[in-house]
Amino acid sequence: MSKFLSDDASHRLTVGDVAKRSGVAISAVHFYESKGFIKSLRSAGNQRRFSRDVLRRIAVIKVAQRIGISLASIKTALSELPEGRTPTAADWKKLSARWRVELDDRIANLTELREQLTDCIGCGCLSLEACKLRNPLDELSERGSGPRLMRFESQTQNEKE
Repeated sequence: MSKFLSDDASHRLTVGDVAKRSGVAISAVHFYESKGFIKSLRSAGNQRRFSRDVLRRIAVIKVAQRIGISLASIKTALSELPEGRTPTAADWKKLSARWRVELDDRIANLTELREQLTDCIGCGCLSLEACKLRNPLDELSERGSGPRLMRFESQTQNEKE
C-alpha cells in the first residue's frame, strides 16, 4: 500500500465502492490487498483509495477461484501483469492458457480418481492392501499386511544391538 495519492483522487474508488462494484465483501478487498493481489493509495485523510483497474483484477480473481485455480497461482499470474492498468483481453488470453493446462491436469486426475472410485464401490472391499483410493502408492504392502514400517524399524534396531 503506497502512502502517495496524486491530484486525481476524485477518480479513485473507496474500499466500499470497490466492494460494491466488484460484488465482494469489504473484508475480501482488504484480504486481496494484504496478500498483494491489488494495491491502494492513501488519501490525505489516510483512507484507502483504489484505481479502477482493481475492479478487473478482482473479476479475474473471482473467475479464477470459481474454476478452482489456487490463490497462489492467481497471485503469480497477476504479478506478471503491468501495474496500474486494467488487464486486457490479451492478458486474459495469456492467463487462461496457463490455467487451462492446470485444469486439464486436474480433470485428468479427477477422471482417474472417478474410475478408481467406481472400481472401489464395485468390489465394496475397501481393502487396505489393494484399494488405490484408501491406500495409494503403498510400497510397503508388498511385504504383507500390518504395520510393516514399525516391524521393519524394530528388526533394524534389533539387528544393530
